Amino acid sequence: MRTPEEYKESLRRMRKNVYKFGELIDDVTTHPATRRTIEGHAKIFELAMTDEYRDLLTTRSHLTGETISRYLSVVGSEEDMIKNVKMKRLMFNMTGTCTGGRCVGFTALNAMWAATYDIDQEHGTDYHERMKKWLTEAQKKDITIAGALTDPKGSRTLPPHLQDDPDLSLHIVERRDDGIVVRGAKVMIAGVVAANEIFVLPGTGYREEDADYAVSFVIPRDADNITVVEARHPSDRRDEEEGWDNPVEFGGITQGYILFDDVFIPAERVFMAGEFGYSLKAVMNFISSYRSAIGGCVAGQGDVMVGASALIARANGLHEKVFRDKLVQMMINNETTFGMGIAASALGRRHPSGAWIPDALLSNVNKVHVGTLPYETKRLAQDIAGGIAETGCVPSYKDLK
Repeated sequence: MRTPEEYKESLRRMRKNVYKFGELIDDVTTHPATRRTIEGHAKIFELAMTDEYRDLLTTRSHLTGETISRYLSVVGSEEDMIKNVKMKRLMFNMTGTCTGGRCVGFTALNAMWAATYDIDQEHGTDYHERMKKWLTEAQKKDITIAGALTDPKGSRTLPPHLQDDPDLSLHIVERRDDGIVVRGAKVMIAGVVAANEIFVLPGTGYREEDADYAVSFVIPRDADNITVVEARHPSDRRDEEEGWDNPVEFGGITQGYILFDDVFIPAERVFMAGEFGYSLKAVMNFISSYRSAIGGCVAGQGDVMVGASALIARANGLHEKVFRDKLVQMMINNETTFGMGIAASALGRRHPSGAWIPDALLSNVNKVHVGTLPYETKRLAQDIAGGIAETGCVPSYKDLK
């Protein structure tokens, strides 16, 4: 397993292909727009080496028997899935933000572990064996993997083949004996700048006429003809400033658009290439795991808000007892999403491939809570913090200095 510095050095060695504000980023580990995302992901490597968190952040590979990052494992049991939920909560506690350049790729590889097994059973392909070989090597190198699901799509009323621009969803444009060539884009990809590789999933379920869009593969983030454009986020120009009013000191997730301009994918890295009947199944595998585990993510974020709210109350000369009801409700919201994630994990099932699939209904119920309760938690935090915190009406660090 790698150290934080070894991880950062691996990113420095990659081809420069990340842009923001129209400029090519020379070093993603030091550039103001990306370095905090890298620091957040590096925290995983740091904590995995500690006695306190080693059991949660590492596990034993079922492929090699070696100790590996949990983010590179196949979730094979109820216990594994529950640890996944707990791990997501921990990392939000430790960084204050998402570390999607590991966790979404983790979810994607588990989704396709099951899907490739199913495809092989029907079509006699060897996708599952390819995944085993790739994953064994990924575990050995301890790489970070971003997951890429969402396509630009275009008009939601039309399937991909009827769009004015066929490249609005990622698709195969050429098939070769040694691999495939793909064109299109994936958007809103969390932590892609922090990733060594990108695990691509089909964006939705497809019919036969759109079979070329049913594609899954893994590719180095710096492969030829791949360009990453970092998306904007509120106050992102503050990333370039120094001082305590910078949004975050460590962590701070960013998202990117990944542009595939006729990218060659070697056959051994292709896990779906036109098997449209399994495109939706792969997505549903992903959704079940993602929407259960995100209960831990949101709870971890909420934990930070509870602590921050209590500290702000003290700074304002008020005791936490004044806001007890609000703080308790914030904690209830946190435990609701966390508990739903644990329940979905516990009531899941073992797929014939060995992967553990959380309960789909409870995972989707959790998605509803995750999409609503955090906003109530934020509102309560604003009530406690007062007008200045709510409006953000604060002079800059330089002016106050």
